Amino acid sequence: MAFTDDVRADAEDIWEAILDHPMVRELGEGTLDEAPFRYWVRQDYVYLVEYSRVFALGAAKAPSLGEMGTFAELLDSTVNVEMDLHRSYADEFGITPAELEATRPSPTTRAYTDFLLRTATLGSFGDIVAVLLPCMWGFNETGLRLAERGMPEDDRYAQWIEMYAGDEFSELTDWCKTLMNEVAADSTDTERERYRDLFETSARYEYRFWDAAWRQEGWNV
Repeated sequence: MAFTDDVRADAEDIWEAILDHPMVRELGEGTLDEAPFRYWVRQDYVYLVEYSRVFALGAAKAPSLGEMGTFAELLDSTVNVEMDLHRSYADEFGITPAELEATRPSPTTRAYTDFLLRTATLGSFGDIVAVLLPCMWGFNETGLRLAERGMPEDDRYAQWIEMYAGDEFSELTDWCKTLMNEVAADSTDTERERYRDLFETSARYEYRFWDAAWRQEGWNV
């Protein structure tokens, strides 16, 4: 059984929880108040900066030139294309580039990105793929399932769904799933169990990232 088939059931429970979350449900309906989504956009910008560092570490630890090149391309695309798109998208919600740069990570953002970077720094190439997969796969699943329910009238929310349900992001997700299966196929049972744990932890952080935005989480002290 492929690794992604093996973890599918566990992932399904987490994705259903994400889809049932009021933040995501109202986004899909187009009724979501702007305040929590503006919070999400700003925190996602912080997340993308650290996410890019994980790609850099993935390129450094890649076992082949092909995989190294792909991770280098993902790093370049995120830093030089996606970040610009994110700034442009944020502008539609009245968020300036200066505000994005000044955003401090929430407790959840800090914990999630620290977990990713610690794994990428201390772990293997397979560990890196395992912690990256839930972000790509989860967003793709969320976008696809929200699109199936019907697009919201708010063009900004519809744009979000279209991006993550689109062919380009779906292809990226499929690539990451294939890479994960290839890595897992050549791994020991112990390594595969570690990949599962890393995958599930990262997926749970995906849920918490949505929940933190809904609550507009801050530091208590």
